[in-house]
Amino acid sequence: MKKLVAILFICSLAFHGYSKENSSDKKWWKEAVVYQIYPMSFKDSNGDGIGDLKGILSELDYIKSLGVDVIWLNPIFESPNADNGYDISNYRAIMKEFGTMDDFDALLKGMHDRGLKLLLDLVANHSSDQHEWFQESRKSRTNPYRDYYHWWPAEKGKPAFRPGNFEVDGSGWRFDSLTNAYYLHYFNFRQPDLNWENPKVRAEVYDMMKFWLDKGIDGFRMDVIPFISKDVNFPIITDKDLKEKYNGDWSQYIGNGPFLHQYLREMNEQVLSKYDCMSVAEGTGTTVQQALDFVDADRKELNMLYHYDGVNYGYLPGKFKTPDPKGYDLVGFKTIYSKWDSVFANKGWGTIYLGNHDQPRMVTRWGNDSPQFREVSSKMLTTFLMTMRATPYYYFGDELGMSNIKFSSIDEYKDIESIAMYEMTKNKGGDLNEFIEAQKITARDNSRTPFQWNAKTNAGFTVGTPWIKINENSKTVNVAIENKDPNSVLNYFRKMVQLRNTNKTLIYGKYELIDKANPNIYAYTRGEGKDKILVLLNFTKENVNWNAGGKGVLGKKILINNYTDLNLKKHTVELRPYQAVCIQL
Repeated sequence: MKKLVAILFICSLAFHGYSKENSSDKKWWKEAVVYQIYPMSFKDSNGDGIGDLKGILSELDYIKSLGVDVIWLNPIFESPNADNGYDISNYRAIMKEFGTMDDFDALLKGMHDRGLKLLLDLVANHSSDQHEWFQESRKSRTNPYRDYYHWWPAEKGKPAFRPGNFEVDGSGWRFDSLTNAYYLHYFNFRQPDLNWENPKVRAEVYDMMKFWLDKGIDGFRMDVIPFISKDVNFPIITDKDLKEKYNGDWSQYIGNGPFLHQYLREMNEQVLSKYDCMSVAEGTGTTVQQALDFVDADRKELNMLYHYDGVNYGYLPGKFKTPDPKGYDLVGFKTIYSKWDSVFANKGWGTIYLGNHDQPRMVTRWGNDSPQFREVSSKMLTTFLMTMRATPYYYFGDELGMSNIKFSSIDEYKDIESIAMYEMTKNKGGDLNEFIEAQKITARDNSRTPFQWNAKTNAGFTVGTPWIKINENSKTVNVAIENKDPNSVLNYFRKMVQLRNTNKTLIYGKYELIDKANPNIYAYTRGEGKDKILVLLNFTKENVNWNAGGKGVLGKKILINNYTDLNLKKHTVELRPYQAVCIQL
């Protein structure tokens, strides 16, 4: 009898198109839709022009109405804001601009009361230079906190080059005259890297994680976590070494420290395994060959990882985030996402995203933000995100179709990355006009402008002066208007989330790319047998005919369509510009 039940169970899995592991190891974080909030720009409650925790609390009902499950907050910890909160000076306190710990507790309770979970940003590769640990570390070479950071004594000569993002000179070492030594910072000089090789540092981080998990949060997104382990000998890395071993990519070298996975397993054993929480690595520098080292459940490290292959696609080589003026090649785009899906086909679990605080608005970068096509291409991209086999991470404002603000002057930018790269370009005699034009498409500040609540002053974000300019299209692109329009980008997002939530095939079902070489249409199926779903996405502004093959789609059930009509024939589908449709086969 038991054998018969087992056979029937296996048959049912095949019928529903689920892979063996995915169906037998269902987790809430696999089925979740994660909604990312950049707190500075969501809602200001006190008129200082900066979003805060009370502002988020006041709009939890709106977030709940979206149908999402998890809120990821960018850093809310005490910080001097050299890098908008990614430079933390106290891991157990709230940034004063955002409120108090009481405000946090109220926000967490409000989320949990509504069935929403909270994901916090774990920024543990580096701290702020204002953190007590670093302030003590730089006092003397014998200070008890000296080994909390990476120091190189100047009498040994200049340390071997390591890159420093956000630095005009590109160097990751900063000389500190107080102790005649250099300290390491892979990012801005005000973000010194923590020394994870020191067990005391790891213990501090694990204890801090427990502090927040004991408060009731539901997990962590881990900022540049592949960077935490370093070769403390800091050997010289030649251009030849970098090219032959790491494809010329410094992040691949930096993200392959000798004890990285030992530390992640230790973190899992001491912290993560003791809570029903989710963990996602920002997989900077991680390749498809390395991904399962992070997320294979048997390794007992992390749950998920997100890669950069997709969002880094379509840039001109040798130039800083400069998009190809001809646009990106859809066949290459499909290849990337299909390749990453295959990584997690039998083990581990993937993520999918097109925008976040480090990326421009997805409709500008991957769709078409012109007045004619902004709405329909936003809906098409949402369909893509919600129908791939992975946990979708969706950036706030994209559900409205918010687009890039496209600053025309460096003086309008707030982001240290754009400012530093502008100065670097200038120092090298580069084309500053070309740089600014590229930044209109790719700069991080494009996604950091305030959320557009209504057509009133400052888009309803603040009664004060906003910390960064608000997009002028907020008069027509906002919650108040889109809530009332059943065909709006916002309401399409809600429908798409509901479709995913009520159809497990879109979560666990097998992914199969079809018509791989088609330069205009991204077509794939989810699931198998009678539960198979066809997804068709037109990535162009032209009408395109798609050949459905011998079986055809005429008479099949349309699950969702971002237009009000669909031209179906026996063996072809005519897709209008940026049309997206899901068909039950």
